[in-house]
Amino acid sequence: MAARQLPLDLPHADSRTRDDFLPGPANEGALALIDAWPDWPSRLVALVGPEGSGKSHLAAIFAAETGAQVVPAAALDAAAVPALLASGALVVEDLGEGPVPEAALFHLMNLAGEQRAHVLVTARRAPAALAEAIATRDLASRLRAMPVVSLGAPDEELLAAVAVKLFADRQIVPDEALLNYLLPRVERSIAGLRDIVGELDREALARKRPLTRALASELLRSRAAGPESAPDAGSARPFMT
Repeated sequence: MAARQLPLDLPHADSRTRDDFLPGPANEGALALIDAWPDWPSRLVALVGPEGSGKSHLAAIFAAETGAQVVPAAALDAAAVPALLASGALVVEDLGEGPVPEAALFHLMNLAGEQRAHVLVTARRAPAALAEAIATRDLASRLRAMPVVSLGAPDEELLAAVAVKLFADRQIVPDEALLNYLLPRVERSIAGLRDIVGELDREALARKRPLTRALASELLRSRAAGPESAPDAGSARPFMT
C-alpha cells in the first residue's frame, strides 16, 4: 500500500480581490451591479444565488471599494445599526440562513433610507421568499419589494477557470490531463468543485503523491457517492484544448 501521512488541515482562503473574480454569463449581471455603485436601483439590493456562486466574493469587492463593514444577517443587532452604517455602505451576508432578527433588520432598512446608505444583502433565496415567515408586516412588505440580482449556474468555461483558480489558491498548477478528466465528472457547481479540489489536495498530501489525473481517477472511483454514470476518459469531451 502507498505510504500515507496525516495532512495538516490548514485553511486555504479563497482570494477575493476584484482581479481574482472570474466573470461569465452566470454572474455578469451581479458584477455589473457592483461596478455600477452608487448608481443602484435601490438603497438595498439582494444578490441571490446558490452556495459557491460568487456572492461573498462580490460582497468582498463591494466592501473593499466602499469601506463597508460585513455582518452576518443572523447577527444583526438594532443597537449596532448606526455604527454599521457609519461608512454609508454595509454588507449583510446570508439572509435567511438563520433566524431573521426582524427588529434589527427593519431598523437597518429605515436608517439606511434616512442616511442614504447602500446595503448589499446576500442570500440563497430571494428575500421575498422569506416574507411569509416574517411577523412584522412592514418588514415583509419591504422584503417583497427588494430588488434582486441573481447569479446563475456556471457554464463550462467558467467552471474550468474556477478550477484553475481553486488549485492556484492551494499553490497547485493543474495540468490539462487532470482538468480534462476531472471537470466532466464533478458536481456542476462551484461549491462542489471547491469540495473536490480540497479533497484531492488532502489525498495527494496523505499519499505523498503529486496531484495527477491518475490520483483523481482513484479518488473518484473510491467515493461512495461518486458519479456512477460518468463518461470514461476516452469519451469525455475536454474542457480545454
